[in-house]
Amino acid sequence: MNTDLDKLHPYPFEKLNALKNGLVPPEHLSHIALSIGEPKHPAPPFVKQVLMASLEKLSAYPLTKGIPELRKAISDWLCRRFKLTAVDAETQVLPVSGTREALFAFAQAVVNRTNDPLVLSPNPFYQIYEGAALLAGAELQFLNCTEETDFAPDFAAVSEETWQRCQLLYLCSPGNPTGAVADIPTLQALIALADRYDFIIASDECYSEIYPDEANPPPGLLQACAELGRNDYRRCVVFHSLSKRSNLPGLRSGFVAGDAAILSSFLRYRTYHGCAMPVPTQLASIAAWNDEPHVRENRELYREKFQIFQEILSDTLPLQMPDAGFYFWADIRPAKVGNDEDFARELFAQQNITVLPGRYLARNSDGINPGENRVRMALVAPQEECRDAALRIREFIQTALRQR
Repeated sequence: MNTDLDKLHPYPFEKLNALKNGLVPPEHLSHIALSIGEPKHPAPPFVKQVLMASLEKLSAYPLTKGIPELRKAISDWLCRRFKLTAVDAETQVLPVSGTREALFAFAQAVVNRTNDPLVLSPNPFYQIYEGAALLAGAELQFLNCTEETDFAPDFAAVSEETWQRCQLLYLCSPGNPTGAVADIPTLQALIALADRYDFIIASDECYSEIYPDEANPPPGLLQACAELGRNDYRRCVVFHSLSKRSNLPGLRSGFVAGDAAILSSFLRYRTYHGCAMPVPTQLASIAAWNDEPHVRENRELYREKFQIFQEILSDTLPLQMPDAGFYFWADIRPAKVGNDEDFARELFAQQNITVLPGRYLARNSDGINPGENRVRMALVAPQEECRDAALRIREFIQTALRQR
Protein backbone atom coordinates (compact mmCIF):
# COMPACT_ATOMS: atom_id res chain seq x y z
CA MET A 1 0.00 0.00 0.00
CA ASN A 2 1.00 3.61 -0.48
CA THR A 3 2.64 4.51 2.83
CA ASP A 4 1.45 8.11 2.48
CA LEU A 5 -2.02 6.80 3.32
CA ASP A 6 -0.80 6.37 6.89
CA LYS A 7 -0.42 10.17 7.15
CA LEU A 8 -4.13 10.80 6.63
CA HIS A 9 -6.24 11.83 9.61
CA PRO A 10 -9.72 10.42 10.17
CA TYR A 11 -12.23 12.60 8.34
CA PRO A 12 -14.05 15.13 10.60
CA PHE A 13 -17.32 13.23 10.44
CA GLU A 14 -15.61 10.02 11.55
CA LYS A 15 -14.39 11.92 14.61
CA LEU A 16 -17.88 13.30 15.15
CA ASN A 17 -19.42 9.84 15.01
CA ALA A 18 -16.91 8.63 17.59
CA LEU A 19 -17.73 11.61 19.81
CA LYS A 20 -21.45 10.76 19.68
CA ASN A 21 -20.95 7.03 20.12
CA GLY A 22 -23.10 5.64 22.94
CA LEU A 23 -25.18 8.80 23.38
CA VAL A 24 -28.97 8.48 23.25
CA PRO A 25 -30.68 11.81 22.56
CA PRO A 26 -34.29 12.46 23.62
CA GLU A 27 -36.68 10.40 21.50
CA HIS A 28 -39.32 13.14 21.34
CA LEU A 29 -36.92 15.52 19.56
CA SER A 30 -36.27 14.98 15.86
CA HIS A 31 -32.64 15.06 14.78
CA ILE A 32 -31.40 18.27 13.18
CA ALA A 33 -28.07 18.10 11.35
CA LEU A 34 -26.12 21.37 11.31
CA SER A 35 -22.83 19.54 10.94
CA ILE A 36 -22.48 18.84 7.23
CA GLY A 37 -22.49 21.42 4.45
CA GLU A 38 -24.99 19.59 2.27
CA PRO A 39 -27.62 21.97 0.85
CA LYS A 40 -31.20 20.89 1.57
CA HIS A 41 -33.04 23.46 -0.55
CA PRO A 42 -34.88 21.89 -3.50
CA ALA A 43 -32.94 21.35 -6.69
CA PRO A 44 -34.10 23.62 -9.55
CA PRO A 45 -36.97 21.85 -11.38
CA PHE A 46 -35.72 22.95 -14.80
CA VAL A 47 -32.36 21.26 -14.17
CA LYS A 48 -34.10 17.99 -13.31
CA GLN A 49 -36.17 18.28 -16.48
CA VAL A 50 -33.09 18.66 -18.65
CA LEU A 51 -31.45 15.71 -16.90
CA MET A 52 -34.47 13.47 -17.43
CA ALA A 53 -34.85 14.52 -21.07
CA SER A 54 -31.24 13.62 -21.93
CA LEU A 55 -30.94 10.16 -20.37
CA GLU A 56 -30.62 8.52 -23.78
CA LYS A 57 -27.16 10.08 -24.01
CA LEU A 58 -25.94 7.69 -21.34
CA SER A 59 -25.18 5.28 -24.19
CA ALA A 60 -22.13 7.34 -25.23
CA TYR A 61 -18.76 7.71 -23.51
CA PRO A 62 -18.25 11.33 -22.40
CA LEU A 63 -15.10 13.26 -23.19
CA THR A 64 -12.90 14.22 -20.24
CA LYS A 65 -12.73 17.73 -21.66
CA GLY A 66 -16.51 18.02 -21.71
CA ILE A 67 -18.76 19.15 -24.54
CA PRO A 68 -18.05 22.57 -26.10
CA GLU A 69 -21.49 23.86 -25.08
CA LEU A 70 -20.76 23.33 -21.40
CA ARG A 71 -17.35 24.96 -21.57
CA LYS A 72 -18.95 27.92 -23.37
CA ALA A 73 -21.69 28.22 -20.72
CA ILE A 74 -19.05 28.21 -17.99
CA SER A 75 -16.92 30.78 -19.81
CA ASP A 76 -19.93 33.05 -20.27
CA TRP A 77 -20.90 32.71 -16.60
CA LEU A 78 -17.38 33.58 -15.45
CA CYS A 79 -17.37 36.69 -17.64
CA ARG A 80 -20.78 37.81 -16.34
CA ARG A 81 -20.12 37.04 -12.71
CA PHE A 82 -16.57 38.32 -12.34
CA LYS A 83 -16.60 41.07 -15.00
CA LEU A 84 -14.02 39.32 -17.17
CA THR A 85 -13.46 40.32 -20.77
CA ALA A 86 -12.33 36.92 -21.99
CA VAL A 87 -12.16 33.30 -20.88
CA ASP A 88 -11.17 30.89 -23.66
CA ALA A 89 -13.68 28.04 -23.44
CA GLU A 90 -11.33 25.81 -25.41
CA THR A 91 -8.20 26.17 -23.29
CA GLN A 92 -9.06 27.92 -20.00
CA VAL A 93 -12.07 25.88 -18.79
CA LEU A 94 -12.27 22.24 -17.73
CA PRO A 95 -15.47 20.60 -16.36
CA VAL A 96 -14.96 18.38 -13.30
CA SER A 97 -17.07 16.00 -11.26
CA GLY A 98 -17.44 18.38 -8.34
CA THR A 99 -14.72 20.48 -6.75
CA ARG A 100 -13.87 17.88 -4.12
CA GLU A 101 -12.33 15.42 -6.56
CA ALA A 102 -10.77 18.22 -8.61
CA LEU A 103 -9.11 19.90 -5.62
CA PHE A 104 -7.63 16.56 -4.65
CA ALA A 105 -6.53 15.57 -8.13
CA PHE A 106 -5.01 18.98 -8.84
CA ALA A 107 -2.20 18.51 -6.32
CA GLN A 108 -1.39 15.11 -7.79
CA ALA A 109 -0.90 16.76 -11.18
CA VAL A 110 1.03 19.92 -10.27
CA VAL A 111 3.28 19.00 -7.32
CA ASN A 112 6.86 18.19 -8.29
CA ARG A 113 7.90 15.45 -5.89
CA THR A 114 11.59 15.75 -6.77
CA ASN A 115 11.99 19.29 -5.49
CA ASP A 116 11.25 19.24 -1.73
CA PRO A 117 7.62 20.33 -2.31
CA LEU A 118 5.69 22.50 0.13
CA VAL A 119 1.95 23.16 -0.03
CA LEU A 120 0.36 25.99 1.97
CA SER A 121 -3.17 25.80 3.34
CA PRO A 122 -5.43 27.92 5.53
CA ASN A 123 -6.11 26.58 9.01
CA PRO A 124 -8.97 25.67 9.64
CA PHE A 125 -9.46 24.24 6.19
CA TYR A 126 -11.40 21.97 3.85
CA GLN A 127 -9.86 18.60 4.67
CA ILE A 128 -9.30 17.65 1.04
CA TYR A 129 -6.35 20.07 0.85
CA GLU A 130 -4.46 18.07 3.44
CA GLY A 131 -5.05 14.67 1.85
CA ALA A 132 -4.22 16.04 -1.58
CA ALA A 133 -0.90 17.48 -0.43
CA LEU A 134 0.19 14.45 1.56
CA LEU A 135 -0.65 11.96 -1.17
CA ALA A 136 1.18 14.13 -3.69
CA GLY A 137 4.31 13.64 -1.59
CA ALA A 138 4.41 17.21 -0.31
CA GLU A 139 4.92 18.74 3.09
CA LEU A 140 1.92 20.75 4.25
CA GLN A 141 2.25 24.02 6.17
CA PHE A 142 -0.78 25.62 7.78
CA LEU A 143 -1.53 29.33 7.97
CA ASN A 144 -3.68 30.03 11.02
CA CYS A 145 -6.93 31.94 10.54
CA THR A 146 -7.95 33.48 13.85
CA GLU A 147 -10.18 36.26 15.10
CA GLU A 148 -7.07 38.44 15.35
CA THR A 149 -6.44 38.01 11.60
CA ASP A 150 -10.13 38.44 10.67
CA PHE A 151 -10.25 34.68 10.07
CA ALA A 152 -7.93 34.93 7.07
CA PRO A 153 -4.32 33.77 6.71
CA ASP A 154 -1.71 36.37 7.63
CA PHE A 155 0.26 36.13 4.40
CA ALA A 156 2.54 38.98 5.45
CA ALA A 157 3.87 36.79 8.26
CA VAL A 158 4.98 34.00 5.92
CA SER A 159 8.76 33.82 5.66
CA GLU A 160 10.66 34.22 2.40
CA GLU A 161 12.09 30.73 2.87
CA THR A 162 8.55 29.34 3.00
CA TRP A 163 7.52 31.19 -0.17
CA GLN A 164 10.64 29.92 -1.93
CA ARG A 165 9.71 26.31 -1.17
CA CYS A 166 6.02 26.75 -1.91
CA GLN A 167 4.75 24.98 -5.02
CA LEU A 168 1.02 25.26 -4.40
CA LEU A 169 -1.11 27.58 -2.31
CA TYR A 170 -4.64 26.45 -1.51
CA LEU A 171 -6.84 29.50 -1.06
CA CYS A 172 -10.45 29.23 0.11
CA SER A 173 -12.53 32.35 -0.42
CA PRO A 174 -15.21 32.55 0.84
CA GLY A 175 -13.67 30.43 3.54
CA ASN A 176 -14.88 27.10 4.86
CA PRO A 177 -15.66 27.24 7.76
CA THR A 178 -14.99 30.88 8.62
CA GLY A 179 -16.81 32.63 5.75
CA ALA A 180 -13.97 35.14 5.35
CA VAL A 181 -13.58 36.69 1.88
CA ALA A 182 -10.27 37.74 0.35
CA ASP A 183 -10.49 41.19 -1.24
CA ILE A 184 -8.97 42.23 -4.56
CA PRO A 185 -5.82 43.82 -3.03
CA THR A 186 -5.12 40.61 -1.09
CA LEU A 187 -5.61 38.47 -4.18
CA GLN A 188 -3.37 40.72 -6.25
CA ALA A 189 -0.68 40.62 -3.57
CA LEU A 190 -0.79 36.82 -3.74
CA ILE A 191 -0.50 36.93 -7.52
CA ALA A 192 2.63 39.06 -7.14
CA LEU A 193 4.06 36.54 -4.68
CA ALA A 194 3.27 33.68 -7.08
CA ASP A 195 5.14 35.52 -9.83
CA ARG A 196 8.10 36.23 -7.59
CA TYR A 197 8.44 32.74 -6.12
CA ASP A 198 6.94 30.67 -8.96
CA PHE A 199 4.08 28.83 -7.27
CA ILE A 200 0.48 28.06 -8.30
CA ILE A 201 -2.60 29.46 -6.58
CA ALA A 202 -5.57 27.06 -6.39
CA SER A 203 -8.54 29.17 -5.32
CA ASP A 204 -11.50 27.20 -3.97
CA GLU A 205 -14.47 29.52 -4.61
CA CYS A 206 -17.36 27.07 -4.30
CA TYR A 207 -19.18 29.30 -1.73
CA SER A 208 -18.88 32.43 -3.86
CA GLU A 209 -22.59 32.56 -4.76
CA ILE A 210 -23.94 32.64 -1.19
CA TYR A 211 -23.53 36.14 0.24
CA PRO A 212 -25.61 38.68 2.18
CA ASP A 213 -25.49 41.77 -0.07
CA GLU A 214 -26.72 41.47 -3.66
CA ALA A 215 -24.72 44.58 -4.57
CA ASN A 216 -21.46 43.22 -3.14
CA PRO A 217 -20.65 39.70 -4.36
CA PRO A 218 -17.31 38.20 -3.27
CA PRO A 219 -14.52 38.85 -5.77
CA GLY A 220 -12.60 36.01 -7.36
CA LEU A 221 -9.00 35.26 -8.26
CA LEU A 222 -9.57 35.54 -12.02
CA GLN A 223 -11.23 38.90 -11.43
CA ALA A 224 -8.12 40.06 -9.60
CA CYS A 225 -6.02 38.87 -12.53
CA ALA A 226 -8.21 40.66 -15.07
CA GLU A 227 -7.94 43.94 -13.17
CA LEU A 228 -4.17 43.58 -13.55
CA GLY A 229 -4.58 43.01 -17.29
CA ARG A 230 -3.58 39.34 -16.94
CA ASN A 231 -6.11 37.60 -19.16
CA ASP A 232 -3.82 34.59 -19.41
CA TYR A 233 -4.47 34.08 -15.64
CA ARG A 234 -0.92 32.83 -15.30
CA ARG A 235 -0.28 30.66 -12.23
CA CYS A 236 -3.93 31.08 -11.18
CA VAL A 237 -6.65 28.43 -11.19
CA VAL A 238 -10.16 28.64 -9.68
CA PHE A 239 -12.59 25.90 -8.66
CA HIS A 240 -16.37 26.34 -8.78
CA SER A 241 -19.31 24.03 -8.20
CA LEU A 242 -23.07 23.79 -8.66
CA SER A 243 -23.46 22.04 -5.28
CA LYS A 244 -23.91 25.14 -3.13
CA ARG A 245 -24.84 27.65 -5.83
CA SER A 246 -27.71 25.62 -7.27
CA ASN A 247 -28.50 23.06 -4.53
CA LEU A 248 -27.16 20.22 -6.69
CA PRO A 249 -24.63 18.36 -4.51
CA GLY A 250 -25.69 15.02 -5.99
CA LEU A 251 -25.09 16.17 -9.57
CA ARG A 252 -21.33 16.25 -8.90
CA SER A 253 -20.72 19.07 -11.32
CA GLY A 254 -18.18 21.85 -11.22
CA PHE A 255 -15.30 23.28 -13.19
CA VAL A 256 -11.70 24.43 -13.05
CA ALA A 257 -10.67 27.58 -14.94
CA GLY A 258 -7.60 29.72 -15.38
CA ASP A 259 -4.05 29.27 -16.69
CA ALA A 260 -4.29 27.36 -20.00
CA ALA A 261 -0.85 25.76 -19.65
CA ILE A 262 -1.72 24.35 -16.22
CA LEU A 263 -5.12 23.14 -17.41
CA SER A 264 -3.54 21.42 -20.41
CA SER A 265 -1.40 19.29 -18.11
CA PHE A 266 -4.30 18.76 -15.71
CA LEU A 267 -6.45 17.53 -18.63
CA ARG A 268 -3.75 15.02 -19.53
CA TYR A 269 -3.73 13.79 -15.93
CA ARG A 270 -7.54 13.55 -15.88
CA THR A 271 -7.62 11.62 -19.14
CA TYR A 272 -5.78 8.83 -17.35
CA HIS A 273 -7.65 9.43 -14.10
CA GLY A 274 -10.90 8.53 -15.88
CA CYS A 275 -13.35 11.01 -14.33
CA ALA A 276 -15.31 12.38 -17.29
CA MET A 277 -18.69 13.93 -16.53
CA PRO A 278 -21.70 12.07 -18.03
CA VAL A 279 -23.31 13.96 -20.92
CA PRO A 280 -26.75 14.25 -19.23
CA THR A 281 -24.99 15.85 -16.26
CA GLN A 282 -23.22 18.25 -18.60
CA LEU A 283 -26.49 19.28 -20.28
CA ALA A 284 -28.17 19.80 -16.91
CA SER A 285 -25.16 21.85 -15.82
CA ILE A 286 -25.51 24.13 -18.83
CA ALA A 287 -29.07 24.92 -17.77
CA ALA A 288 -27.92 25.70 -14.21
CA TRP A 289 -24.99 27.95 -15.19
CA ASN A 290 -27.23 29.88 -17.59
CA ASP A 291 -29.82 30.77 -14.93
CA GLU A 292 -29.46 33.30 -12.11
CA PRO A 293 -32.98 33.80 -10.64
CA HIS A 294 -32.85 30.48 -8.78
CA VAL A 295 -29.47 31.48 -7.29
CA ARG A 296 -30.84 34.80 -6.02
CA GLU A 297 -33.79 32.98 -4.46
CA ASN A 298 -31.36 30.59 -2.82
CA ARG A 299 -29.40 33.46 -1.27
CA GLU A 300 -32.57 34.97 0.13
CA LEU A 301 -33.44 31.70 1.88
CA TYR A 302 -30.05 31.71 3.59
CA ARG A 303 -30.39 35.36 4.61
CA GLU A 304 -33.68 34.56 6.32
CA LYS A 305 -32.14 31.67 8.24
CA PHE A 306 -29.13 33.71 9.35
CA GLN A 307 -31.53 36.36 10.64
CA ILE A 308 -33.58 33.76 12.53
CA PHE A 309 -30.47 32.40 14.27
CA GLN A 310 -29.21 35.83 15.23
CA GLU A 311 -32.58 36.98 16.56
CA ILE A 312 -33.10 33.88 18.69
CA LEU A 313 -29.54 33.44 19.95
CA SER A 314 -28.37 37.05 20.29
CA ASP A 315 -28.73 37.06 24.10
CA THR A 316 -27.15 33.67 24.74
CA LEU A 317 -24.64 33.00 21.95
CA PRO A 318 -23.53 36.08 20.00
CA LEU A 319 -22.98 35.07 16.39
CA GLN A 320 -20.77 36.95 13.95
CA MET A 321 -22.20 37.08 10.45
CA PRO A 322 -19.83 35.57 7.87
CA ASP A 323 -18.78 37.58 4.84
CA ALA A 324 -20.25 34.79 2.71
CA GLY A 325 -21.18 31.10 2.79
CA PHE A 326 -23.81 29.35 4.88
CA TYR A 327 -21.89 28.61 8.09
CA PHE A 328 -21.79 30.20 11.48
CA TRP A 329 -18.26 29.79 12.90
CA ALA A 330 -19.54 30.16 16.44
CA ASP A 331 -17.43 30.97 19.48
CA ILE A 332 -18.98 28.73 22.15
CA ARG A 333 -17.09 30.10 25.17
CA PRO A 334 -20.00 32.36 26.28
CA ALA A 335 -22.13 29.23 26.65
CA LYS A 336 -19.80 27.94 29.40
CA VAL A 337 -20.40 24.31 28.45
CA GLY A 338 -16.73 23.41 28.13
CA ASN A 339 -14.74 23.20 24.92
CA ASP A 340 -16.03 22.65 21.39
CA GLU A 341 -16.16 18.86 21.76
CA ASP A 342 -18.07 19.19 25.04
CA PHE A 343 -20.53 21.60 23.43
CA ALA A 344 -21.15 19.32 20.44
CA ARG A 345 -21.50 16.19 22.54
CA GLU A 346 -23.89 17.69 25.10
CA LEU A 347 -25.96 19.50 22.49
CA PHE A 348 -26.55 16.19 20.74
CA ALA A 349 -27.24 14.34 23.98
CA GLN A 350 -29.73 16.91 25.26
CA GLN A 351 -31.28 18.41 22.12
CA ASN A 352 -30.57 15.91 19.31
CA ILE A 353 -28.74 18.54 17.25
CA THR A 354 -25.45 17.80 15.53
CA VAL A 355 -22.80 20.49 15.06
CA LEU A 356 -19.16 20.02 14.14
CA PRO A 357 -16.41 20.78 16.69
CA GLY A 358 -14.06 23.35 15.23
CA ARG A 359 -10.91 21.47 16.21
CA TYR A 360 -11.90 18.71 13.76
CA LEU A 361 -11.49 21.19 10.89
CA ALA A 362 -8.05 22.43 11.96
CA ARG A 363 -4.62 21.22 13.02
CA ASN A 364 -2.23 22.32 15.76
CA SER A 365 0.08 24.89 14.23
CA ASP A 366 2.37 27.43 15.89
CA GLY A 367 1.23 26.18 19.28
CA ILE A 368 -2.54 26.52 18.74
CA ASN A 369 -5.49 24.83 17.11
CA PRO A 370 -7.50 27.77 15.66
CA GLY A 371 -10.66 25.68 15.63
CA GLU A 372 -10.74 25.08 19.38
CA ASN A 373 -13.70 26.58 21.24
CA ARG A 374 -15.64 27.06 18.02
CA VAL A 375 -18.25 24.96 16.27
CA ARG A 376 -19.40 25.02 12.67
CA MET A 377 -23.14 25.34 12.19
CA ALA A 378 -24.38 24.76 8.64
CA LEU A 379 -27.69 26.52 8.02
CA VAL A 380 -28.68 24.10 5.30
CA ALA A 381 -31.93 22.71 6.73
CA PRO A 382 -35.36 24.16 5.85
CA GLN A 383 -36.29 27.41 7.57
CA GLU A 384 -38.63 25.97 10.22
CA GLU A 385 -36.10 23.29 11.09
CA CYS A 386 -33.45 25.98 11.51
CA ARG A 387 -35.81 27.96 13.74
CA ASP A 388 -36.40 24.86 15.86
CA ALA A 389 -32.64 24.28 16.05
CA ALA A 390 -31.97 27.85 17.20
CA LEU A 391 -34.64 27.58 19.91
CA ARG A 392 -33.22 24.28 21.16
CA ILE A 393 -29.66 25.67 21.20
CA ARG A 394 -30.88 28.64 23.24
CA GLU A 395 -32.59 26.31 25.70
CA PHE A 396 -29.46 24.16 25.90
CA ILE A 397 -27.24 27.16 26.72
CA GLN A 398 -29.70 28.73 29.18
CA THR A 399 -30.00 25.40 31.01
CA ALA A 400 -26.22 25.14 31.23
CA LEU A 401 -25.88 28.70 32.54
CA ARG A 402 -28.58 28.12 35.19
CA GLN A 403 -26.79 25.03 36.43
CA ARG A 404 -23.50 26.82 37.02
